[in-house]
Amino acid sequence: MSYPGINRFALLLLVVATPALGQNSQDDEPAAPLEQTVPVAEPDGPATDAPPPLTEQQILDEFDVFQRALSDKNYDEADVSAKRVVEMAIKFYGPQTHETAKALNNLAIVQHQNQQYDAAIQNFSGAIEILEALEDRLNEDLVNPLKGLGAAQLSQGRPDLASRSFQRATHITHVNEGPHNIEQVEILESLAEATVRMGELEEARDVLDRIHMLNVRHFKGDALGLLPSLMRRGEWQHRAGYYNDERATYRRAIRIIEAAAGKNDPRLVTPLLKLGESYYFYDTYSDSPGVVSAATGESHFKRAVRIAEGADDMPWLELANTRLALADYYAYTEAHNRARKIYLQVWNSLSADEDRIEMRRELLEGPIALRTGPLPTYAGGPDSAAGDPSGFLTGTIRVDYTVSTRGRVRNIRTQANPQEFTDMQRMVHREVRRRMHRPLLVNGVPVDSENQVFVHEFYYRQEQLDELKKRKALAEKSGRK
Repeated sequence: MSYPGINRFALLLLVVATPALGQNSQDDEPAAPLEQTVPVAEPDGPATDAPPPLTEQQILDEFDVFQRALSDKNYDEADVSAKRVVEMAIKFYGPQTHETAKALNNLAIVQHQNQQYDAAIQNFSGAIEILEALEDRLNEDLVNPLKGLGAAQLSQGRPDLASRSFQRATHITHVNEGPHNIEQVEILESLAEATVRMGELEEARDVLDRIHMLNVRHFKGDALGLLPSLMRRGEWQHRAGYYNDERATYRRAIRIIEAAAGKNDPRLVTPLLKLGESYYFYDTYSDSPGVVSAATGESHFKRAVRIAEGADDMPWLELANTRLALADYYAYTEAHNRARKIYLQVWNSLSADEDRIEMRRELLEGPIALRTGPLPTYAGGPDSAAGDPSGFLTGTIRVDYTVSTRGRVRNIRTQANPQEFTDMQRMVHREVRRRMHRPLLVNGVPVDSENQVFVHEFYYRQEQLDELKKRKALAEKSGRK
């Protein structure tokens, strides 16, 4: 079967998968996707001024508009343009064609960026169905829409469904590119994110090990080439809570740089900082952020500062962030005089010109959390994620608090909506209370930062809420007796 103009149009269509994004948020109701039907010709009748026939060049011109809007992150305009491309592709090529599948995929990408997750899922799924009908269920063209589908499901709060999409995409790459193909790493990283969100940490660890083995195989004989994958591995190990493994990864990165470029190479700064920050989480069960184990990250922070200050071409922003990391460590360990001295030094260095003042506002003129722990996504735990995806409702825990001059959380107040989810409220309350912050600075001096608000969204089912109301009513009835 042939498709008119497929070479020019299909090659120009953007086919990329949206990255797996982080937190879910409340959105306006997503716009409904376009009707995927072929326009029906009007019956014969009196002659009218019919519009000129659609040309492939018109589609390509509209696609250029879409690409420019997407590149400029003007997602509203990109959404409108993507819908026009879908409509034109259906009319010119037909509803069951590669071009229409790719146009639907592009529309879904924009809808995902606009947090219209339901519409994105519908259009990613539509692209997948078309490709399955045209080819088969193992065709490599399915990988990108499957990645996009998984990302939208993850953003919608369904890591269980996202995991299935990512696993299928991975399997297709195995069939077409072999089990050791490096292209699957991005998909596996998204799969690791899904498993972490489901609380399946051992499975996440297995996925991370697979990613590492693929990278080691791919960069065999190129130790420095392995560095980006090692840094990503450390970040994922941190996400999963494997802090000892995380430290081993960063130490390996440090050894590679030292062997290749010496012990004062500026590339050492980032892994040294990451290694030092990992010690904030040395005792994950401690309820007091000021209590630090005998093993600390101070030496790593101080070495990073020495290297950054000694480098001839260290960018000013990287130098400022390196110094701030040491100041944050001192604040964390209650060495407040040392912390304030460095905070003032950085404040002054970021007051030299307008560009630096802009970064000063971002880095110092508001409290920044240094240590945060995971929060549950589902009432009742990760197992509650299974089942009908349409059966979830969204609840919120609102936390109002003050950050003191020492970066501690004070005057904390929490409120649950629905108010029956008191267990979720207690978990969020405890996590926020334990957090340590870089304090707000005014003229380089730490001050209290009042009226801070943190909102945590979670998912629950109506039957869970009904059960909690029933228990509450029974408790009140027993209390009256």
